[in-house]
Amino acid sequence: MDILNAEFAQAMVKFLICIVVNWIIIFQLYFRKSHRRDFSFTFMLMSIAIYFLVFFMMGMERGKATMGVGLGLFGIFSIMRYRTDAMPVREMTYLFLIICLSVVHAMASEYIELFIIDAIVVVAITACEMTMKIQPTKLIQYDRVELVKPEKREELKADLEERTGLKILKIDVGGIDFLKDSCVLRITYESDNKKYMRLDDVGGQFTVKKSKWNEV
Repeated sequence: MDILNAEFAQAMVKFLICIVVNWIIIFQLYFRKSHRRDFSFTFMLMSIAIYFLVFFMMGMERGKATMGVGLGLFGIFSIMRYRTDAMPVREMTYLFLIICLSVVHAMASEYIELFIIDAIVVVAITACEMTMKIQPTKLIQYDRVELVKPEKREELKADLEERTGLKILKIDVGGIDFLKDSCVLRITYESDNKKYMRLDDVGGQFTVKKSKWNEV
């Protein structure tokens, strides 16, 4: 069996290109801002699995007709569900990009196509990450309901800054419970930490789920 033929060698070269590009996207663009090792691990292994799955599903006869294989893959993933918490929108976007690039690298026949597509994707992600600044946010259960009135917004801001020690930029008022004399606030604040606060972070929850005890 001649496994080291020209076509397989070309597939390995495209695989190396795919891994390098995905590594740049995951660890140089995504990880620097999110610092999520769990998603970075998932994205990298997902790219490897998708590439070889598409490669062997297509067989040795490669052409435009095999685009149906890629579409079939997205159908499979639309049915498959991970038995975990919901994935944030930003992570879902990166996962979709990684899957798309892995499929493209496995199906492309010309290196120039790959270089152009990879350059466009990397430049687009870099531009979005650099221009769209993400401010950290935090949910707070607040006990002074009388300060949520619009005319007392400055007093509310001063009280929150004194209690939290944060430089608050914006305050959004959520649900108000007059029976318990409490309300829920979402504050946007300045931070030197590059890690942005996600909705599934500890900063946005008030109780610990049983599934999260092993992380505490």
